[in-house]
Amino acid sequence: MPLSALRLWSAATCLAMALYMVPAAANAQTDAPVVAAASDLQFAVEEIAAAFETETGMEVRVSTGSTGNFARQIRAGAPFQIFMAADEQFIFDLHRDGFTRNQGDLYAVGRVVMVVPNGSTLEADGKLDTLAAALSKDKITRFAIANPDHAPYGMRAREALRHKGLWDALQPYIVLGENVSQAAQFALSGNAQGGIIAYSLALAPSVRTRGTYALIPEDWHQPLRQRMALLNGAGPTAEAFYAYINGPSAREVMKRYGFVLPGE
Repeated sequence: MPLSALRLWSAATCLAMALYMVPAAANAQTDAPVVAAASDLQFAVEEIAAAFETETGMEVRVSTGSTGNFARQIRAGAPFQIFMAADEQFIFDLHRDGFTRNQGDLYAVGRVVMVVPNGSTLEADGKLDTLAAALSKDKITRFAIANPDHAPYGMRAREALRHKGLWDALQPYIVLGENVSQAAQFALSGNAQGGIIAYSLALAPSVRTRGTYALIPEDWHQPLRQRMALLNGAGPTAEAFYAYINGPSAREVMKRYGFVLPGE
């Protein structure tokens, strides 16, 4: 199937995935500050936001999505108060252009994994040997990654595939998720044989029962240095949540989801 057709399939599937992608805080009070968080944080940041509310009585709303898309929305005036990016360069660029208070803080380093759904003809293999073998035998139909045009985890997936020498051969079979969370849905839906997604998503309880995963060597791609910053106009609740993310409770949650933390 050509890549254009697979992209159409991806778009058509978006509606079906919508319920999965709705942030947990979608019903929160509308005056709570909004945190724009990279999709790999979907499960971790939900836990952190819930614990923050329990401990402080303050509430934030979390919106997860593609880092690149969020950066464009911020430039267009979107009313976010914190931006948790999956690639620190987006924070640096926004600060250079006057959208953030400062260059923010590195809050984590992410990893990517190869993931396959239960019953797949592929095996989860961090060095992608099984994927290479399947390609050589014309036994690949669909393989999911986040869109590398704007999603950092898609960029790193592409780098890993290029490192292995598979990118060009895999092109006709790639299904692009709008972000890495949607790529995980595609990879584990049974409509694809697997994919490359965030380690943090593979560790989530609601995801890990649906397939198996293997870490891809971290030197196969540029590091996923994840940085956050307060945006101009951030209020006291956003400031408190920002500080909370750097605190011990939030760091424990991040560690459970496989992130490497600053100073560790």
